[in-house]
Amino acid sequence: MNGILNWGRGRRRGPLRSPFATQGRSYKGAYLSWVLPGVIALLWGIASQQHWMSEQILPAPALVWQSAVEFGSGELWGHLWISLQRLFWGLAVGIASGLLLGTWLGSSRRAQTLVLPTFVALAQIPTLAWIPLFMLFFGIGELLKLVVLVKAVVVPVTLHTLVGVRDAQPKLREAAAALRLPRHLWFLRLLLPAALPAFLTGVRLALATGWTSLLAVELLASSEGIGYLMVWGRQLFMLDLVLLCILVIGLVGALMEQGFSRLEKRLLFWPQPATGEQQRGPIPKGWQSLLLPAALLALWQASSSLGWIDQNILTSPLGVLRTLFSGLADGTLTEALLLSLQRTLSGLALGGGAGLLVGVLLGLSHHAERVFGPSLTAVRQVALFAWVPLLTAWFGLGEGAKTVFVALAAFFPLLIATQRGIAGLSPQLDEAARTLRLGLLQRLCRLVLPGAAPAIFAGLRLSLIYAWLGTIGAEYFMPSDGGIASLMIGAQQLFRMDQVMAAMVLIGLVGALLSTLGQRLESRATRWRTA
Repeated sequence: MNGILNWGRGRRRGPLRSPFATQGRSYKGAYLSWVLPGVIALLWGIASQQHWMSEQILPAPALVWQSAVEFGSGELWGHLWISLQRLFWGLAVGIASGLLLGTWLGSSRRAQTLVLPTFVALAQIPTLAWIPLFMLFFGIGELLKLVVLVKAVVVPVTLHTLVGVRDAQPKLREAAAALRLPRHLWFLRLLLPAALPAFLTGVRLALATGWTSLLAVELLASSEGIGYLMVWGRQLFMLDLVLLCILVIGLVGALMEQGFSRLEKRLLFWPQPATGEQQRGPIPKGWQSLLLPAALLALWQASSSLGWIDQNILTSPLGVLRTLFSGLADGTLTEALLLSLQRTLSGLALGGGAGLLVGVLLGLSHHAERVFGPSLTAVRQVALFAWVPLLTAWFGLGEGAKTVFVALAAFFPLLIATQRGIAGLSPQLDEAARTLRLGLLQRLCRLVLPGAAPAIFAGLRLSLIYAWLGTIGAEYFMPSDGGIASLMIGAQQLFRMDQVMAAMVLIGLVGALLSTLGQRLESRATRWRTA
């Protein structure tokens, strides 16, 4: 679910500028940050000059520069401008809708009871899983891009705004009542400042998810935009153009991140967020939370039974359930789901393991952080789906490419959480290690990893979710003979919307189960915190 993501916080002196930032960086540290890019560029030049790999697989730097000059004269910027226009309108509609919906849900306990459970349940289904259904409803034109963007953006904005409004300090509400503030002043002077930190966090996530979702839908169904240009370059095996697009996408992501950080600093000028007590007691649940989904299902079933909607476009709920149970019984859905889960776990083991090791290295060594940190930050700015054309060119369309893609999706959450968790450890642990004369391995096993365990398991929970999302994306963009997303694509081509929607239900349920599993693992592994 595109929920409230928390990468963890470091406790270094001064603000953290990025997950890999080092405070008080000297000129020597600045030079060190260019070591890794320099080595990669040198190896790239040598490999192309010595013809270690074909230029169709690894184009020479000069060829990439030539493509930059050729396409940068107009065509590249034209496609980029189209993508940015789509992103702007999707963000505008999604953020406005999320702000209104989150404010309503956060200020009304009845809305939380009646609407929030249904909203959260629908949010469990990844944006990619909605695309086959959206294609039938809205075609493959501009409206499809807008709907996909709005769906991707509205979830994080709504959930974060809800938290900010819901947890507004009660004393401020009492002050507003005592001053008899009108409704609009109560909103502008109380509710908006109180919810602004949480709302801006949701907008920050919306920028990343919106940019990634836009590239995904442009890769799937578009004749314009930066994603389409990458697909065109991949089909013609012009990997120089693909690499150029990846650089541009990363640059746009970095500029959006830096621009939003500056905006956030200007808007949040008070020393602490204007939030206070957490909500007292859980959100009320019970039979009332079933009213909205029951009403929607009844309306859906009636529309299908009375012929208001063509069942070839929207199958009835009973038809979806029949397909779901029959698919589980005959093994069609079961085999596809198990294959997808196998890919998820394989990618998680590879990417999560690498993220943990690199995170430990960066957390323990300032020199390693200065050498590798800036380069990893730059790579992280590239939207996940931008790597699809390059990975398919290098690894083909088989299991290797899917595993690498899922591993890439799972790598950064665990890396960032581990690095921040270790960097935020108390300096007293280091003093204790020297006093006890612990070796590096003993220090790591007895002090560092247990101390950073809460952050590490929080990162593992996120990596598990991202690995599942990456699996769905890999099966979408790298056609295969199995997998739940591959089954959806085949069913869409045959206009079997009952199978498409049954697969959507399974994808959402598995996502929710994996999220719950990650939370249970985190709570169980760090249960000593509540002792």
